[in-house]
Amino acid sequence: MRILVVKDYEEMSKKAASIVASHIILKPDSVIGLATGDTPKGMYKELIKMYNNKQIDFSQVKTFNLDEYYGLSRDDNQSYHTYMMKNFFGHINVNSKNINIPDGTAKDICKECLNYEQKIKDTAGIDVQVLGIGVNGHIGFNEPNVNFEAQTHLVNLNEKTIKSNSRFFKSIEDVPTKAISMGIKTIMRSKKILLLANGASKAEAINNAINGKITPEVPASILQLHSDVTVIVDNEAASKLCLTD
Repeated sequence: MRILVVKDYEEMSKKAASIVASHIILKPDSVIGLATGDTPKGMYKELIKMYNNKQIDFSQVKTFNLDEYYGLSRDDNQSYHTYMMKNFFGHINVNSKNINIPDGTAKDICKECLNYEQKIKDTAGIDVQVLGIGVNGHIGFNEPNVNFEAQTHLVNLNEKTIKSNSRFFKSIEDVPTKAISMGIKTIMRSKKILLLANGASKAEAINNAINGKITPEVPASILQLHSDVTVIVDNEAASKLCLTD
């Protein structure tokens, strides 16, 4: 596990964008796993800048999002499909046919999960998976005490996650209580994983994920077993780590 401690959110975003861009430049048809929320927004802005400066081409890139709220249509203002269009896809030359996001309104959720998993396998797997981390250590929407063997599945969101995500909604009552998420097993199949975190609120989760016991109670701790993980954290998120040069 490679740990990069940077000054602030801006530097974290630039470093993450540089790593993702390097993979795409070396492999134009890269398969990239993408995250949502506040954490990766800066990275997306930096990648858009690179595209506008003709430094990177997304025309052959395939993308797979980690998750989507269950019950929200793709056109809902709070859906992750809308988020991705506003913050990234709507500003680059990615082919819409290469964009993959779970369907939160699928009538047969089990079939949707199986199909999503199969699509990932059909691409020969994700080259770079970008992750954020929840204050409770979740990655994707894999909450504490998750089954490490789970693949793409329907999950129940716990109270901490619902409360944290309520900042994006008019009220906490509007926050969906379920989501479709890549499972831990799916994430761990990725060839490279890029974990991003900023702010003091993520410090404990980051320390538990990197230095703690590998346990389903801290889903991100499983990343200790992956062969190629880069963690980029700002000074605040790294404040509980004991690092040596």
